[in-house]
Amino acid sequence: MTEQPFIHPDRPELHWRPFKAVQHFRNLIADKEDTEQVFHIFQCLPRKAFRSEALEFLKTDFGQALKEREPFLPDLLDDHDRLRAMPIGSVAHAYCDFMESEGLSAAGLVAEFEKFSTVKYHDQIEWYFNRSRDVHDLLHVLTGYGRDALGEASVLAFTYGQNPSPANIFIAYMAALNMKKTISWSAPVLKAVRQAQKSGTACPRLIEQDITALLAEPLEAARARLNIAEPTRYREAHSELRNRGINPYDLLGQTA
Repeated sequence: MTEQPFIHPDRPELHWRPFKAVQHFRNLIADKEDTEQVFHIFQCLPRKAFRSEALEFLKTDFGQALKEREPFLPDLLDDHDRLRAMPIGSVAHAYCDFMESEGLSAAGLVAEFEKFSTVKYHDQIEWYFNRSRDVHDLLHVLTGYGRDALGEASVLAFTYGQNPSPANIFIAYMAALNMKKTISWSAPVLKAVRQAQKSGTACPRLIEQDITALLAEPLEAARARLNIAEPTRYREAHSELRNRGINPYDLLGQTA
């Protein structure tokens, strides 16, 4: 059997296209459910160190063992019967509650990505990249950030703390600045995003964690182990919005 290459020779090098990234961000602001725009932004603002970091992890025995145990996270994350069999109060139960209440699935995010790119290289870095995509909704659960505009920006800022991709921080702060500019309110939007970024830096990389074991942990214990701080600034922003009669989950429509 031929050993799976770390990087397939046909995988192209990505190049910076900041002006295209701005256009895709405008498209995203116009329709926050248009997830494909996020993938375009990441393609336009690649992080060169991603490959070397993936290589370092996959050179370890733990990295290779994890790759064998968890070859494709959506298969695990969408098996709610298996997750519901884990202890009450676990990350698994909180994750199922979140996904079911939002009408989401891990496979759905994969489908959105495949609208953007159908090419598969079947190399090892593909596995590592897929995990960075597939843990996105799990991050919402672990951090406490919702799917409102500020919550999504905060999750991306948290992800930047984990994996300093220019696309993560670009979307996070552009979204926050857009909220400040168009609504002109004093709530701590930028401070919420910055707090999320710092929390992500303090947390071990989620994509390098044993996700099966993490799902079985009590939610609060997992947050403590991973050094995930309470999203106090985010909650302050929500409170101020509601005091002004604004639903934070309608905010993106108003900013658009």
